[in-house]
Amino acid sequence: MDQARSAMSQIFNNEPHSYTRFNLPDNMEGDTSQVEMIQSSDMNEEVGENGDEDHLSHKSNRQPHVAQNFECTTKNLCFMAAAIVFTFVIGYLTGYLVHKNKDLNCSCAPSEDDITHETGAVPFMDWDDVRKLLETPHIACTVQLNSSNHRAGSPGDEDLGNKVIKKFKEYGMKTWTDEHFVKVQDPPASGYNRIVFKNGSEEHPTGFLSYSASGTARGAVLYAHYGQEEDFQQLKNMNINMNNRVMLIRAGRISFAEKVANAAKVNASAVLIYPDPIDYPIGNDTSLFGHVHMGSGDPYTPGFPSFNHTQFPPVQSSGLPHILAQTITTGMGTKILRQLGGRTQPNGWEGINRLGDESDVITVEVNNVLTEKRINNVFGVIKGFVDADRYVVIGAQRDAWGPGFAASSVGTSVLVELARSISDMVENDGFKPRRSMVFASWSAGEYGSVGATEWLEGYLSSLSMKAVAYINLDGIVTGQNGFKVAASPLLHSLIQNTLKEVTSHLISSFGKNNWESAILEPLRMDSAAYPFLAFSGIPSVAFRFHSGSSVSEFFCTTKNLNSVTASQVPQLAVRAGQFAGHIALRLVHDHLLQMDLKKYNQLIRSHVVQINARVKAVQRLQPQLLPKTLTGQWLVMASGSYNRVSNILTADIQNSDLENVEMCRMINDRIMTVERNFLSPYVSPIDSPFRHILLGSGPHTLKALTNHLDALKSASPEANAELFRNKLAQATWTIQACANSLAGDIWSLDNEI
Repeated sequence: MDQARSAMSQIFNNEPHSYTRFNLPDNMEGDTSQVEMIQSSDMNEEVGENGDEDHLSHKSNRQPHVAQNFECTTKNLCFMAAAIVFTFVIGYLTGYLVHKNKDLNCSCAPSEDDITHETGAVPFMDWDDVRKLLETPHIACTVQLNSSNHRAGSPGDEDLGNKVIKKFKEYGMKTWTDEHFVKVQDPPASGYNRIVFKNGSEEHPTGFLSYSASGTARGAVLYAHYGQEEDFQQLKNMNINMNNRVMLIRAGRISFAEKVANAAKVNASAVLIYPDPIDYPIGNDTSLFGHVHMGSGDPYTPGFPSFNHTQFPPVQSSGLPHILAQTITTGMGTKILRQLGGRTQPNGWEGINRLGDESDVITVEVNNVLTEKRINNVFGVIKGFVDADRYVVIGAQRDAWGPGFAASSVGTSVLVELARSISDMVENDGFKPRRSMVFASWSAGEYGSVGATEWLEGYLSSLSMKAVAYINLDGIVTGQNGFKVAASPLLHSLIQNTLKEVTSHLISSFGKNNWESAILEPLRMDSAAYPFLAFSGIPSVAFRFHSGSSVSEFFCTTKNLNSVTASQVPQLAVRAGQFAGHIALRLVHDHLLQMDLKKYNQLIRSHVVQINARVKAVQRLQPQLLPKTLTGQWLVMASGSYNRVSNILTADIQNSDLENVEMCRMINDRIMTVERNFLSPYVSPIDSPFRHILLGSGPHTLKALTNHLDALKSASPEANAELFRNKLAQATWTIQACANSLAGDIWSLDNEI
């Protein structure tokens, strides 16, 4: 080795030479490497240009030196060859060791502070293995997180939150809390709400409806069935005067807030809501609790979060009612019904009831008080190993008006059990989710998903870009004889596949072609999944086991829930946990998100057909309102744009290279824009918080356009042709903009409108 080194030194030190310098391209870190290259052809030029006396003094000895080198050519060449081979071997071994060291670093277990992410797209674990892990005794839910008093902001609520976060920490999860100061209505601390029917005795209901208007109303009772729009339309068709009437309405089918909003539209003065024994066999004295804010979140900070440092402007949500609303017991409701006179109820309404006469006068007094409460949302996260900044959110409300066994206790227990079982899969079974999973325990859910909505408002710009989906666990067990799911159309195919894998017996009695009509239902506004979908544009799903006459989650006790589930609550909770867990794991496991873009094609097309037919009808019957130049062609073309782009992206997904991490991420980002881009950019979240044009609520929705055309067709004084044309143009471009965003590259857009 020394001989080789000596030969190399002799060769390069004894011969005059020159070199040139050039730069390699920048490397990944931005450094620039320099390489010096020997140029033997420039030897004479270097010697001639060098004025060093040392070089000149050797000029006379040059020829003998060269002759001496020629005499040692063979020996020198051998040494040179050996040196080159040696250098090559050293370089090869060095590169091998460095590469091996990188591989070892990538395979090391992540520390708590620094998670090593996968650099390739190869799945860590096959889906069948992941599914089997969840079906083993990983989930064994027992409803333990319960409290006799855990109303939002109470010590019981805070105690439950501390228990949840303690559990998350035990599972090795990173945890944090989110504090808000919200305004809510509670029953009067001193005094009471009251009703007096005719000349009877004064009743003091203990239940109440938060966010009702305060004061006293006096008017004749009018029975309005469930208080749905079609119920009031039937009363209108009967030419019944509804001005200043006190509406007596059954609980169920739609939310309390929607019942009150519908009553306000017909100029009612107050609303009384009672649980009919046909729907809720819960006894005569059970109290109802709820809220009547036609929205979600704190209605006194609409569109922005209720943080303590927020300077609250004097503004209120447009969803706050201006009429009184109060719940009464079954006994109070049936007592009033028996004494009503007037006309017989319309055909199709359950029971045999009179609608009420002008002489059936009742007095309603509501004295609720507005208070400020501090609430805390609790979070834990299982971080992903590839796209850790993309996450699925699983949430359950923690608070309840009363015992709330079905509303909050079961869901919170399933939430914690899912966190435990999936953490165990990651820690002990080798499961590595690609994306992260956020587990959230909400407070103030009973006041209208206040905790969840305030979190959305606080971090909307980040969540709308990074939250893949939301899975709601509120009220997941209210019976055992049926199963219902409400979700974004993007998730329908995933739900169908999950049902086949987890609870196939639930759809065994339905054919493959009609499972949607048997199991799917509209997402209700009083579900925490609704603001995620309609306010934030995040695909969401809510589900529930139920019975034909289920015990409502608003007032459920352990005894009542066991009576309608044959004491199968733990078993049903396990099945619910498996259903939610499969959806979540599928969304964090697969390279590409399992979301069916074509499902929205059907929904958009059905609305377009209805709008086009009604536009032609109005032009035929009311030609002065809509000119012949107005057509639905623009809307048809926008619908066609979305259809084409969704088909193209679906083909791209089928032909994608799953080994290409960057390509998979780009496709997933395009998929995630769909729901968000259906939020109308032309309405304010303060005036219309649920901006989704297909699944939201307000005059900007396609359903509202259809209703507006019906009003124009009948020449209703509330109809406004110019307003309709503006809303039609805005809805059209919202669909087209969604298609443009889904196309991806700017050169792939289709704007032919």
